[in-house]
Amino acid sequence: MKTSLFLFALLGLGGSLSLTSCQKEPESAVVGTGNPTNTGNTGGSQTGTQTGTPTIRVQTLLTNYEIIWGMDFLPNGDLLFTERKGRLFRYAGGTATELTGLPTDINISGQGGLLDLRVHPAYATNGWIYCSYSSSPAGSRATQLNLIRFKINANRITNLETIFKTSATNTWYGHYGARIEFDKNGLLYFSVGEGGPSSYGGASSPNQNAQNVKTEWGKIHRMTDSGQVPADNPTLPGNTTPTTIFSYGHRNPQGLALNPFTGDLWETEHGPKGGDEVNIIQSAKNYGWPLVSYGINYDGTPISTSPTRDGIQAPVHTWTPSIGTCGLAFITSDKFKDWKGNLVTGSLPLNYLSRCAISNNKVVSEAKLLENQGRIRNVKQGPDGSLYVSIEGPGRIVQLIPE
Repeated sequence: MKTSLFLFALLGLGGSLSLTSCQKEPESAVVGTGNPTNTGNTGGSQTGTQTGTPTIRVQTLLTNYEIIWGMDFLPNGDLLFTERKGRLFRYAGGTATELTGLPTDINISGQGGLLDLRVHPAYATNGWIYCSYSSSPAGSRATQLNLIRFKINANRITNLETIFKTSATNTWYGHYGARIEFDKNGLLYFSVGEGGPSSYGGASSPNQNAQNVKTEWGKIHRMTDSGQVPADNPTLPGNTTPTTIFSYGHRNPQGLALNPFTGDLWETEHGPKGGDEVNIIQSAKNYGWPLVSYGINYDGTPISTSPTRDGIQAPVHTWTPSIGTCGLAFITSDKFKDWKGNLVTGSLPLNYLSRCAISNNKVVSEAKLLENQGRIRNVKQGPDGSLYVSIEGPGRIVQLIPE
């Protein structure tokens, strides 16, 4: 079944693009890019521009999956991706092959399941692949978040190791965070959400995990690629030695990406009702949740009298209303020369891909791509320089190719 080819503007026309074929041959449609909206921030040096309006071809690589949560590329260009319900696939030559040998204790309740995936930057020499997933210990209804690494032999997982896991205290089955990133020195960063409200259904009653340095929840963790604590990790107030905790005060950090132009680690996280954030992650900093927020509780009550406070690291950008930011990448490809340096992140509830120009570590303008195509779960730049986006409803991966 072939998908029809048509034109529509990605911003402002509100058209829709039906991409439901499941055949092996990739299908495509040609689209425009829309125009940026100025955010009100201005700056000097520019690390990304928002000037061009190239024509973009959207090609569907695969479709009719459930929620495609994590994805990354092997050095040879093969695409690995996770399906939240507990499956891992390798896409090569137009065919997706399921890999076997995953852990058998994956808990897919609520927002949990098989989540992010990251290929080690030195994969060519060490062969390591990393995944995050939620599970429940035997006899417990609470969940924990696990970080594993493994290798692949043919289509089977081997050498599987658990290198990090949280305490099993998440009874809300959500706000896992679960994103994985590496820095230029090969250290691994792992985002862990605060685990949701203090009681199921109590969305206006945040727990205090993010401010508690004795728990793993609500933190960005920094570790070696085998899960050890680096010697230069911070010792946080209340602790006597360094731990994997690098920063704290995070709600639900579902985007994590290294800025290749500066070496800084950028993060996006969900606010409550309003107040989604873009942050630059720094050692030992407190990012505020639930002490302060640019959002409010779901019942309309305030979270704080001010969104800022002394000793709290302020975000570099916020969204109100919330966009439900998910996935994060920086554009470095010469294929997108007018967008080089831009940040891209998905919107889950509002169904678009946000493309943000950055100047002096601020978002200065934003354009909406892929509007009304479904919930945008993740975005990656591939080794070929194209952008790859996972979309829900149905679960699929599309490739954005400049014409």
